[in-house]
Amino acid sequence: MNFEQNDLTKQVAEAAREFAKTKVAPYLMEWDEKQFFPKQTLQDLGKLGMMGVLVPEQYGGAGLTYAEYKVVVEEISKVCGAFGLSVAAHNSLCTGHLLAFGNEEQKKKWLPKLASGEWIGAWGLTEANTGSDAGNMQCTATKNAAGNWVLNGTKNWITHGISAEIAVVLCRTGEPRAKNNATAFIVERNTKGFSAGKKENKLGMRASETAELIFENCEIPDANRLGEVGDGFKQAMKILDGGRISIAALSLGIAKGAYEAAKKYAQERQQFDKPIASFQAIAFKLADMATEIEAAELLIDQACYLKDQHLPMTKEAAMAKYYASEVAVRVATDAIQIFGGYGYTKDFPVEKFYRDAKLCTIGEGTSEIQKLVIAREALRTH
Repeated sequence: MNFEQNDLTKQVAEAAREFAKTKVAPYLMEWDEKQFFPKQTLQDLGKLGMMGVLVPEQYGGAGLTYAEYKVVVEEISKVCGAFGLSVAAHNSLCTGHLLAFGNEEQKKKWLPKLASGEWIGAWGLTEANTGSDAGNMQCTATKNAAGNWVLNGTKNWITHGISAEIAVVLCRTGEPRAKNNATAFIVERNTKGFSAGKKENKLGMRASETAELIFENCEIPDANRLGEVGDGFKQAMKILDGGRISIAALSLGIAKGAYEAAKKYAQERQQFDKPIASFQAIAFKLADMATEIEAAELLIDQACYLKDQHLPMTKEAAMAKYYASEVAVRVATDAIQIFGGYGYTKDFPVEKFYRDAKLCTIGEGTSEIQKLVIAREALRTH
């Protein structure tokens, strides 16, 4: 497998880097402090094709591969993890689910608005009492006499839960924990009975909106059903495979951002009349950071390659997400240490990388869930 970037991937990376530098970097601490969701900036990114990276051109997308998608998320996350998270959630989850499992009519109706960034998407799987135990979801969809579906329940920790114009929602259509008991539905924001609830006050990723989705006798037509009744959970697991690549790329961007800041500081900061980078204690930290980042990137590139080749990649995506997210936390922690007291202040970027990184080990499957997936796949192989 050759993971060397081609010219197109390099051009996309450069465009994402420039956007992050000019449109995100000047405002990221203001957004963070106020927990402001920069929806307009996200929509501006859509004008560059980066809100529909994987969507074919016939549906208004850029028609690119996971190699390009990875560098988009990575380059933006090197500047702001929160903005990178919103880009990842929109592309991989809501848009990705519609692309993978929508019929032709559904794709033509909704994908152009999502791919252009005109509409921001949300994806609802998690509930208050069913995080990793998604098969026990309590949000239900029942068919009424008119043949429509009526949704009732709440989804929690949903990215863009307030501001999204459209959500793909997984609802239980069978008995709890029964096989094939969930179905996916498309719900537009203006649908009666669909509202947003509490916005979470978070440690990190504060500029990426996280909130509840609430359904109270929310009636939608059967035309809004994605795939067959009962296929929702299987669909969700496939979407999460791709989503884990995006969270791995997000983690990689945070790790690289923290590492580059720490390396620059270590070369400039003088103690005992020489740069602290010349001391073995600091140099070895930088060596560990560089090695782990390189290893994480190779795992991500492998998962991207397999995904683009339409080959099985559940194990590889889980490995990439697990390792890269843990690396992001370690690198951000060591970056704080290298900065010393300055690293603990908001005057330098590493404290934000430190806060943002932790979400990567939790969202789209915790590190513990990734280990379960990896172990299951490894044991199945042998």
